[in-house]
Amino acid sequence: MSLKLAGKVALVTGAARGQGRSHAVRLAEEGADIIALDLCDQIDTVHYPLATPEDLRETVAAVEATGRKIVYSQTDVRDADAVNRAVAEGISQLGRLDVIVANAGIAPQSVRESDQYQTFLDTVAVNLTGVYNTVHAGVDQIIEQGEGGSIILTSSTQGLSGRGGNGSGAQDGYTASKHGVLGLMKTWSFWLAPKNIRVNAVAPTGVNTPMVNNDVVQEWLAKDPDAAGVLANQMPIPVIEASDVSSAVAWLASDDARYVTGVALPVDAGFLIK
Repeated sequence: MSLKLAGKVALVTGAARGQGRSHAVRLAEEGADIIALDLCDQIDTVHYPLATPEDLRETVAAVEATGRKIVYSQTDVRDADAVNRAVAEGISQLGRLDVIVANAGIAPQSVRESDQYQTFLDTVAVNLTGVYNTVHAGVDQIIEQGEGGSIILTSSTQGLSGRGGNGSGAQDGYTASKHGVLGLMKTWSFWLAPKNIRVNAVAPTGVNTPMVNNDVVQEWLAKDPDAAGVLANQMPIPVIEASDVSSAVAWLASDDARYVTGVALPVDAGFLIK
C-alpha cells in the first residue's frame, strides 16, 4: 500500500503527548518525517500537569518505531525566536517542509483560577499567538519549495460555539483564542491558495487526552454549573479519541484533500448540532 505522505516532512507542535503525539505518529505512519516541538514545562496559570521531557521522548520513540526520522526540541510556541530556530534546525536536518500542524494548546479551565487576567493572556499566547509563530516559522520554506503544501490548525468546537461561557479568564481566553485560530485559517487560506498551499482547521469536541482527562478539569466539570455544556455531544459518547482527530489531520495533509482549503472541519460527535 502506498504511503500518502512519503517523502514529506511535517512539523507538529504540542507533540509530546495527547493529540500532538497522535498526529505525529499518524503522519509518520503515512510516510512523513517529523519535526516535533513541545514546551515540556509548566505554566503557572495551568493547574493540571503539562507534558514532560519524558513524554516527548516517548513520542520520539513512537515515531522512530514507524521507521521515520524525527527532529525534536523543547520549544515554547509563545517565543517566536525559539520557534524559528527549532524549525530551521529541523528543516536543516530533514531537508524540506511540507505540512505544518499547529496543535500546541492549553485549556486552563479550573475552579482554582486565581488570576483571571494572566490566565486569559497565557491562554491566548499559547493557543493563538503560538499558532501564528508556528506557521510563520515554516511557511516560507513551503513557499520557496514551490510544490504546495498543507497547513492544519487546531481549533475546537469552542471556536465555533460559545457554549459553556462563564466569564472566567480561562474560558474567555480559550473560546476567544480558538475563534481567532479560525480567523487565521481564513486569512491564510486566501493568501496561500495561489501558491497551492492549503490551510484548514480541525475543530474537535472534548478529546480523551491529559488536557481533558485530569483531576483539575474533572473538578471544574463537576463544580461549575456552566461547564457541562463544553462536553455535551449529540452522539452518545462523552469524549472522542486523539486518533479520531488524527484521521482528519492525515486526510487534510494528504492529496486526498488537495482542493480542500479554508475549511473548519468539526470532529465533534454532533456537538455543534445539539
